[in-house]
Amino acid sequence: MKAGLGLRLLMPCAIGLVLLAAWEGLVRAYAVPSYVLPGPVQIARALWSDWPSLSVSLGITLEITGAALLAAAVLGLLIAVLFVQSRLIELSLFPYAVILQVTPIVAIAPLIIIWVDDIRLALLACAFIVAFFPVLSNTTLGLNSVDHNLTDLFRLYRASRWQTLTRLRLPTALPYYLAGLRISGGLALIGAIVAEFVAGTGGRASGLAYRILEAGYQLQIPRMFAALVLVSGTGIAIFLALTALSHLLLRHWHESAMDRR
Repeated sequence: MKAGLGLRLLMPCAIGLVLLAAWEGLVRAYAVPSYVLPGPVQIARALWSDWPSLSVSLGITLEITGAALLAAAVLGLLIAVLFVQSRLIELSLFPYAVILQVTPIVAIAPLIIIWVDDIRLALLACAFIVAFFPVLSNTTLGLNSVDHNLTDLFRLYRASRWQTLTRLRLPTALPYYLAGLRISGGLALIGAIVAEFVAGTGGRASGLAYRILEAGYQLQIPRMFAALVLVSGTGIAIFLALTALSHLLLRHWHESAMDRR
């Protein structure tokens, strides 16, 4: 298992290093100006020199993303539990969740920012809208995926609705819930970045998206790429953290996280 894990880490890193070396070599061989396409070395230098301002923006983006993901995780779970208690409620409200999901956040973000006076709250609302649906949808599916034989067994032993929920439905839905969280983690970051782009055009935001816009206006392309690296790295870190959490909670009993040697 250790060899397999080492190989899974080594191969992507090796391919990434080869791609970065090719990128740097081509930029230098063709003397590409830095305002067109900077090389990895220039991007690393910009990341190092501009880290004080970029780190502050990274903290703001992380704060919004984390709060949106937490709100989506809590509200998505609670509403999914509400749906499973009443089929009528699910049929009545779920279509509105779908409408909320399919509405482009780029289209409604300016309206939210205009309607909400607090810019942080507006950014949080935009990120929450994007992150909410995967948690709700996956958890609802998991709660409704309980084996009918087990449901009949609980009914035979006269288990209460609370006992059925906590001892049967929620454990069954846990893998679905965690899968929804992994999806929503990246979507919360995307929602925060999109909202920051919209707010940044008015000069009222200072997250990573605003730094990207600022660097683009000033033709500081290496700094723009450095901010993009932080955005991508943040998304990867969120996904890895949620994957590790999923593995930690499921590794002893669910097939999706067990060792298949």
